[in-house]
Amino acid sequence: MVDFSKCVSEMRTSEIRDLMSVAIRPDIITFAGGMPNNDLFPVKEIDEIYNGLDDSVKKEGFQYGPTPGYPPLIESLREYLRSKNLPVDTNDILITAGSLQAINIIAKLFINPGDKVITENPCFIGGTSAFKSYQADITGVPLDADGIIMEELKRAMENEAKGAKILYLSPYFHNPAGIIYSRQRKEQLLAYLKGKEIILIEDDPYGELYFNPEDEALTVPMKTIQPEPVPICYTGSFSKILGPGMRLGWLLASPEIINKAQLAKQSMDACSSTFTQVLADQFLRQGKMKPYVERLRKIYARRMKIMNDSLLKNMPPEAKWVVPKGGFYIWITLPENIDAKEILKESMARGAIFVIGKTFDPLGKKNNTLRLAFSHTPENEIERGVKIIAEALKARL
Repeated sequence: MVDFSKCVSEMRTSEIRDLMSVAIRPDIITFAGGMPNNDLFPVKEIDEIYNGLDDSVKKEGFQYGPTPGYPPLIESLREYLRSKNLPVDTNDILITAGSLQAINIIAKLFINPGDKVITENPCFIGGTSAFKSYQADITGVPLDADGIIMEELKRAMENEAKGAKILYLSPYFHNPAGIIYSRQRKEQLLAYLKGKEIILIEDDPYGELYFNPEDEALTVPMKTIQPEPVPICYTGSFSKILGPGMRLGWLLASPEIINKAQLAKQSMDACSSTFTQVLADQFLRQGKMKPYVERLRKIYARRMKIMNDSLLKNMPPEAKWVVPKGGFYIWITLPENIDAKEILKESMARGAIFVIGKTFDPLGKKNNTLRLAFSHTPENEIERGVKIIAEALKARL
């Protein structure tokens, strides 16, 4: 009998990973994967960058690098974050293997078994998995269209989540809820947190992917507000704006936190890929990021409109959703008595899959919701896939 650790006993499989084996079937339309379509990657630009590098730089890319990150990338990333008015002169940067590693490192730094963590409900499955791996006691606080519900957060922090070490939020085109926090909600949140003994993780992998220029103001990070009312760990990623396979993210935090985070990362992987860091650095330095992201915004806006129009056309009135202003996802809420797993079974039999809501519930229970990702599905398949899901739902109502 193999005796696994208590940390492993807290882990649970992700329904998203379980669905990927089904998603590769040619007869299946999938809205499960929260990832870009392969045809959107900047292959030509990366080819140009690599072919233009000196051999000495190419060789450097194959070597180990410093744990904090490839120094030229830290420099170019600092200027990129400065353009978003983030406090890069008073904070330090750690390059990570995607923003998930940054979240995992923060959890490692602050969580002891039994410590309390507050997340949104629904919540990014990677975040809850990281916290659970350190045996945290997680409290999920519900969202509305403007963000975390303040009355529910206050109630939780005064009761079952009293003394919480970490508050984890994804305020910008939330995964899976698709919402973006209103400016007023962020102001209310920061005012309430002021002076409290808690670490705020502000996770921002999608903030660049707003659809309309007038909504850019909503993507201003809370960490830009100085002085910080509580310590804010700002995490971001190249995964959604350059490519998940780059495996590059970052953590922007106080020097005190980054110093300990470097030690934690050393025990995980020593350093992130120098090779992809070299490419990402040049992508920023050569000014390729801005036009590429502008192109992505138009494509994702079009895909979202196709999906939303299809939902309006095909979904029964019992299905409710918030039309996203950016990002990858539309979150469907169904009547309380509907089990999304049963809808998935019916929909899969008809030829389309999605991710059930239970995946994103920190307790793995609430399941009258479902996430549709429009980012990866070919545009000409979106309407047909939505119609299949709508028919499966109508069959269960």
